[in-house]
Amino acid sequence: MPDTPAYDTVLVDRADDGVATVTLNRPEVLNAFNEQMRRDFARLWAELRADPAVRAIVLTSAGERAFSTGLDTTERTSGSDSPWLDTAAPWAESEDPGRELGPKSNEVWKPVVAAVRGMCAGGAFYWIGECDIVLATPESTFFDPHVTYGMVAALEPISLSYRMRYSDVVRMAVMGLHERVTAETARESGLVSEVVEGGSLLDRAHELAATIASQPPAAVQGTIKALWRSRDLGREQAMASALMYTQIGNPIGVDGLDWAAAKPKKWTAR
Repeated sequence: MPDTPAYDTVLVDRADDGVATVTLNRPEVLNAFNEQMRRDFARLWAELRADPAVRAIVLTSAGERAFSTGLDTTERTSGSDSPWLDTAAPWAESEDPGRELGPKSNEVWKPVVAAVRGMCAGGAFYWIGECDIVLATPESTFFDPHVTYGMVAALEPISLSYRMRYSDVVRMAVMGLHERVTAETARESGLVSEVVEGGSLLDRAHELAATIASQPPAAVQGTIKALWRSRDLGREQAMASALMYTQIGNPIGVDGLDWAAAKPKKWTAR
């Protein structure tokens, strides 16, 4: 059933199987994010994080042309009230425009499955870089237009460098609008987990999310948090930190386990 109260730029639907589907809903501007969408996501992530009935999330978009093309540049002008541009002090530390967008930046440890259709560009990687599983259609393309427009590409490619080959990240960053990464190349590079035909994209994303949601949430969310946090640590620190997650999470997860249902009746190969 639809979530209430409604958001201005996002659609949310909660299913009975523990999956919440979040849809970027600005197709008229290729789902580019503006300040209202930032505010919507800051509220949305807080609500999904606090809702025990939501155990996994699907992130997708409205329309066929684009998952998102990033920042809505029509709102990013020197004469506006936007905090994203300070021409008097261009190198001063300022607000990251995508801070409210990513699930991990908002401490959402419930797994997020992204379903990408069409173009995925620039600031869209604030979302994709923090999703746990990314699905795409064969027609999906990925690119970063910043340098072509005379802008430094830094935040988004650095985020992607934690899940893609560095050589592919830097090539995408410096090629700008002159080259687009196909869904298959993105899969080979580690950004995309699976390429799915368009008509099956949302069904497949929901299937994966529902399977994850069917398992003990303490174990699932502890796994996501442990893996994510480990990326900022050296190996020895990461392993020491991982032990804490097992010592705390395992007794909780095992205690809530349905042993009779723990072994699936069927499994799929990948």
